[in-house]
Parts: sequence; C-alpha cells; structure tokens
Amino acid sequence: MNSEKPTVNASGQDARLSQTGGSKEPVNPYVLLFLVLTAAAIATWLVPAGEFTRTVRNGISFVVPNSLRPVAQHGVLPGELFTALAKGMIESAPIIFLILFTGGALAVLEATGAIRSALAMLSKGEGSRERITVIVICVTFSLLGTLGVVTNSVVAFVPLGLLLAESMGLSREIGTGLIYLGTYAGFNMAILNPVTTGLSQRLAGLPMFSGMPFRVGIYICFLLATLVFLIARIRAHRKAGVAQSVAMKGAEPAQPSPSPRLDTRQMVVVGIVLVCLSVFVYGSSTRHWAEPEMIAMFVIMAIAAGVVSGIRPGKIADIFLLGCGGLTKGALVVGLARAISIVLSNGKILDPIVNLLTGFLAPLDATLAAISMFLSAALIHVGISSGSGESAVLIPIFAPLGDTLHLTRQVTVLAVLLGEGFINCFNPTSGVLMAVLATSGIPYAKWVRFVTPLLLAWFAISIVAIVVGIAMHLGPF
Repeated sequence: MNSEKPTVNASGQDARLSQTGGSKEPVNPYVLLFLVLTAAAIATWLVPAGEFTRTVRNGISFVVPNSLRPVAQHGVLPGELFTALAKGMIESAPIIFLILFTGGALAVLEATGAIRSALAMLSKGEGSRERITVIVICVTFSLLGTLGVVTNSVVAFVPLGLLLAESMGLSREIGTGLIYLGTYAGFNMAILNPVTTGLSQRLAGLPMFSGMPFRVGIYICFLLATLVFLIARIRAHRKAGVAQSVAMKGAEPAQPSPSPRLDTRQMVVVGIVLVCLSVFVYGSSTRHWAEPEMIAMFVIMAIAAGVVSGIRPGKIADIFLLGCGGLTKGALVVGLARAISIVLSNGKILDPIVNLLTGFLAPLDATLAAISMFLSAALIHVGISSGSGESAVLIPIFAPLGDTLHLTRQVTVLAVLLGEGFINCFNPTSGVLMAVLATSGIPYAKWVRFVTPLLLAWFAISIVAIVVGIAMHLGPF
C-alpha cells in the first residue's frame, strides 16, 4: 500500500486526482456507469418485458405473487437513454445538493482551521491511541448506520474521514473506510431501521423489529470484522511506510510537526459543529429528517462558523461556492447511477428477472433456498438501488415461497436484508458508493481490491447467520 501521505484540499478531495498514477489510467466512474447504463438499455430489447400485478395498501405498493404477465416490449431508444440521465439527476437532486453543500460547509470550516486542528489533536500519537481513535469513529458510525440515521448522507462525512487520515498519515482508502465501512457495518444488519428492517417485517406480516437479539448478534459480528480489517490495514500501512523509509538511502527521518492548539474561536467552531450534528441525529431519529434538513444544517454551520471566525460575509460565500465546486464530480455521479434504475424500470425487465430467480429457488431445499434468496437480493440490488423498493418487490414473493419450503418468515426477511446490505460496498450502480469514491478520488477497481478481504468476511457472516437462523427456527414465525 502506498505510504505517501495524502494531500486533501478544502473540499476534502485528494490533490492527486489529476494524476493517472502511472502508465495505466484508472477507469473513470462516469465511464463505468455509462457502460452499465448502455448495457441496461440493450437488455431492455433482449429480455422479454413483463409486470407483476400490484396492490397499494397504506401507501405501499405490494407485488402479488405469481401474477407476472407479459407486456409489450419497452426497448429503450438511444434518445431515451440520455433522457434517463436527466431524469436521474432530477430524482437524485436531494442527495446531489447534500454532497455539494457538504463541500461548501467543509471548505468554510477548513478556512477557520478549527477542524484540522481538532483532528490533529485527536489523531496525535500511534499504537493504542490510534486504535482507540479508529474504534470510536467506526463504532459511532456503525451505530448511526444500524439505526438508519446515516445511510445516503454518509457521503457528507467522508471528507472528514479523509482529513483524519491525512492527520494520521494514512491512505485515502483507510480514511474513507473509517466512515463508509463503519456505517455499512451497521446498515448491513439494521437493528432499528424503519425503512429497511421495519418495512420488510411489515411486508412479511412480522411484528415490528421482532428478532432483535439475533440481529444484534449479527451486527456485533459485522462490526468486529470491520474493526479487525481496518486495524490490520493500518498496521500494514505503517509497516510499508517504515520499509520504504529504510530503503531510501540518505533519507532523513521525518520530524513530527507539533499539533496546533485550538484557540477560543476555533473551540467555538468545534462546538457549533457538534451541536449541529447532534441536532440532526436527534431530528433524524425522532422527526424523520433527511437530506433537506441536513442541507439546511450545513448552511447554518458554514455561516455560523464563518461569522465566529471573523470571516467577511462575501469571503464566506466565495469559500462556500469553491467547496461546492470541488465535490461536483462526486455529486453528479449519483444521478448517473440513478439513471440505470430508471432504464431498467422503463424497460419493464426487472419483474421478469425477479420471477426467473424465484423459479430457480422453488425446487431447492430450505437451506439452499435461503442462501439463494440472499444471493438473489444482492443481484437484484444492482438494478433496484433502494432497499425499501427492493423489499417491496421481493418480500411479497419470497415470503410465500419460504412458507412452502418451511422457512420462517423471519429467516426470509433476514436473507433479503443481508443480501441488500452485503453488496452495497462494491455495487457499481450504487449512487452512494460511486459518489463516495469520486469524492475520495479512489478508482473503483482499487477500492474493490482494498475491501475484498472484508467483503469475504461479511459474506461468511451472512451465510452463517442464515444457516443458524434456519437451525433455530428463528421466529416468532
């Protein structure tokens, strides 16, 4: 792993984004997603179109099992493909503006010097102090993820992870992983998330948040695996850095620079940040706040921090806009990812794919069927990036199928939730992941190589959890 200390600018991006990193230029995320978008458009001409019958109850669209009917082919024309791009941007506007305003707010906070000084103080020292920092951050974001407080909005916090990694002399991958992997270690098995677990259990007819002790055990396993992975990566990074320093003849050992101390104004700025974030966490968990409220929070944070630091109003605006521009690449990629789902939906091929997978599951025994449900949910998540939207499609189909295979409804829901969660950290059509990577300046292929050992551990945890759930007849039914 490259031990070079990353340089992060005011918007949280790596200063080496313009470099190719050698003779082989990494695949641009926009090119990758456009290729996937084109393949999806071609598939709408090849896969027979069809639709399930749906009923709406309490504002939720339910799929009626065994109701697939063929419809006229809805092949997506080249012009419609580019129209889908525009629609994807429009439908993703909340998260796009959240990312842009995050860059603006962080640029103002960096101009005050408060965040960089606070992170330098937090990361001072190595060994046990460093591990404690990693554990606290990872556990905090995993709790926010498992409660559903931070999911799509995780993009807003990634620049802070990059700044922390810079202050600790770590790579961009580790800095991104502290925030993103920590969040999804919790989201993989959401304990009290009403949008994923709550909705899925309601669709299956289960009591809300039933089976919580079992899910808590799975969450702890995901979290421990993530902590071990990140600490091991940091240790390997340190060893690689020491080896490189020894190999450089005549190189003088770097002298650690003294950590700047927070002055009174900077301490007030840090207090403003903590208060704003705490208010948003409270609002998210009690008043269902989402992207619009978080956007407003970042504007308030930037203005308050700038005024307290004595920055002129015009200068605050200039810095804010400059920060927004720095995250444009990471913001617009969300709309491109959304366009893929629009093309598949307009082409009427998602329902036939789900029906085909269901046909493969029917002849299997209970254990293989449950594992196949897990894999099917992961595969379908490539086309349906919304966890709640995927549950609304799969649970009404998988639940009665599981009944015929003597699977409890709880195990069926567990398999779907684990499949949706597991794939998030390497799903190329995930707008959140691609925005995170674009913001961090990490090529997709490099990220997959970095995170593969953890993904294998998560996969193993998911399979074991499903098998144990079947063995213990996880209920209540």
